[in-house]
Amino acid sequence: MGRSLLGQRLLRYVVTGGTAALVDLGGFALLLQLSVPLALAGTASFGVALLVNYGLTARFVFQVRPGLRRLPVFALGALMGLCINMGVTLWLSGLGLAPLLAKCAGIGTAFVFNFGINALVVFRR
Repeated sequence: MGRSLLGQRLLRYVVTGGTAALVDLGGFALLLQLSVPLALAGTASFGVALLVNYGLTARFVFQVRPGLRRLPVFALGALMGLCINMGVTLWLSGLGLAPLLAKCAGIGTAFVFNFGINALVVFRR
């Protein structure tokens, strides 16, 4: 994969990842307002964002039709990203950082990992 194509995909992934992050963060904030426990709220909002991210990433970043063949591998990579995301979120909130700021840090850390998995494994041609 050329640098230009990789750069284009990374920029597009910023858009799709950003959209998914807004879904994740918005859902997380809403669930916290409903008194859902932190880890459950983070996991549930992440699950919804995963589905949004899969559809957008397949179509917009890698220009393939989203289908059931790639979804399990994408979900597995996303679950590994969830471990990173929630690990950072829980660690930083345990250190006293506000939960929403801790969640932003978790999302950002998992973003780098998830792009690599998607580019090298899930949507590799």
